[in-house]
Amino acid sequence: MGNKVNVGIVGTGIYLPKHKMTAKQVSEATKGVWSEEAVRDKLGIVSKCVPGPGPEDGTQEMGALAALDCLKNTGVDPKDIDVVICIGEEYKEYPLTTSACYIQDRIGATNAWAIDVQNRCCTCVAAMEIARDMLVADDTIDTIIVCGGYRNGDFVDYTDKDMSMMYNLGAGGGAIILKKNYGKNLLLGSHLISDGSLARTAGVEIGGIANPITKDNLEEAKHSLRLMDPVKMKNRLNEVSMPNWYRCIDKSFEKAGLPKKIDYLAVLHMKRSGHLGMLKDLGLNEDQSIYLQDYGHVGQIDQILSLHLALKQGKVKDGSVVCMIAAGIGYVWSANVIKWGK
Repeated sequence: MGNKVNVGIVGTGIYLPKHKMTAKQVSEATKGVWSEEAVRDKLGIVSKCVPGPGPEDGTQEMGALAALDCLKNTGVDPKDIDVVICIGEEYKEYPLTTSACYIQDRIGATNAWAIDVQNRCCTCVAAMEIARDMLVADDTIDTIIVCGGYRNGDFVDYTDKDMSMMYNLGAGGGAIILKKNYGKNLLLGSHLISDGSLARTAGVEIGGIANPITKDNLEEAKHSLRLMDPVKMKNRLNEVSMPNWYRCIDKSFEKAGLPKKIDYLAVLHMKRSGHLGMLKDLGLNEDQSIYLQDYGHVGQIDQILSLHLALKQGKVKDGSVVCMIAAGIGYVWSANVIKWGK
């Protein structure tokens, strides 16, 4: 990155549905295969945010509400936004509509251009890196909002035992604004790794070109997010997942030009043992992260949510080195390094 240009985070915004699904309700949805205690203690779900029946909890609208919250929190004029990068999911109000354009209109970013990017639960970290590179490379771009909504939990079949790793999927929206030469809260380095051999090991099986919805499979299609090759996926993840994550962290610090010392880890929701194991491996205590047991896994929104909560709780303050980490089916791993404060 050039000496003259820096890219800083102006602030964050969040939208969370009012509705919750509790550990007890998740247990009941599995028809008792998972006890309430196991859902809470092993899967780490005390409760999770789920969408209400109304249109306000649509994927695009949740992204817009989070973006509006971000503008309110930061005082940024929407007319000063040059690009809207939407990280919202492909499952949305209307297929083949561009979510970023919808959000651009909802927030009044009339001078921006808008684009959707997709990397599953890795999209936020990936989009922040794309935004940083754009801000460094293009003289005409000064301010970018990265935002979107997520509710892939709608597709989960709780009676599918292979899907326990996705019982935590929730709903919500997040937004983060990045600005050129902001001089503080600098995004200093990012690294991503993808493994295309896992591209079709998980996904929504019914409803695309390969396996269209018919009158016979309609009900099944609504809950057909599944592991399409569970043995291959689990074996490969056991082999490469943690090493890839740690490599992303190491390379991010290398690119940032900082010694590897994390003050706060903004990490996606995962099973409790995985979360605690990762903190231990990185030499961190539980106070240096927030376990999202009261929210669930809101896909690519987790990193924004974690940073947002950490700022409110005083876990991130001037001088804190923040590391965001994410992984998404496909399969992609990522990390970035942010130096908070001036």
